[in-house]
Formats: sequence, structure tokens, C-alpha cells
Amino acid sequence: MRLYDIAFVCRSKNAGPFQVTVDLMFKDLQTYEQVLKSPAFTVENIGKLYRTDSEKICIKTFEQILTIKVVLPRKCSSGSLLDSDVYGSQQHFPLGNLEI
Repeated sequence: MRLYDIAFVCRSKNAGPFQVTVDLMFKDLQTYEQVLKSPAFTVENIGKLYRTDSEKICIKTFEQILTIKVVLPRKCSSGSLLDSDVYGSQQHFPLGNLEI
């Protein structure tokens, strides 16, 4: 099952000029924990999806609100000539397609 299928919110947004966050929100604790325990949900696998160094990826968990925030480095700064997504709103697709 893909993250898109089990998260009720999967969205990305700017987190400053050099980072993007992907927010994953879940309806229940069981699904939240299933994602965190999945062997597919690692910084190494996420790094491969986004073609970036896994050491620059941070997974932040918020159990009280059943939310996981994945912080990713941007390939170029927001608003630069090379930037194709100033708001970072199109960056959730690779992670949303991750099979859990």
C-alpha cells in the first residue's frame, strides 16, 4: 500500500529557501506506527527517491497529532532561476508513492 493510500493528508511545502517539508497525517495510531516501523520508510530510501544525501533528511514525529514531517533539502534555493516549484507544493509525489 502506498503512503497516499493510508495517510489522510500528504502535502509538501516550503520550509525556508533551502528546505521542503512533506507532512504525513494519519487518522489512527496503528497506521501512524505502521509507517514508522515499515522497512521502506527510512532516510536511506527517501534519499534515493529524492536523489539526495540521506544524511540531510530529517524525519520528525509528532505522535500526539499522528503526524510525521519529513524535512528534505532543496536542490536549489527557492525562487532561484533553477527553481521549478517556488512553494514546494509539488514535492510530495515521490514520497506519497512509497510502498509501505
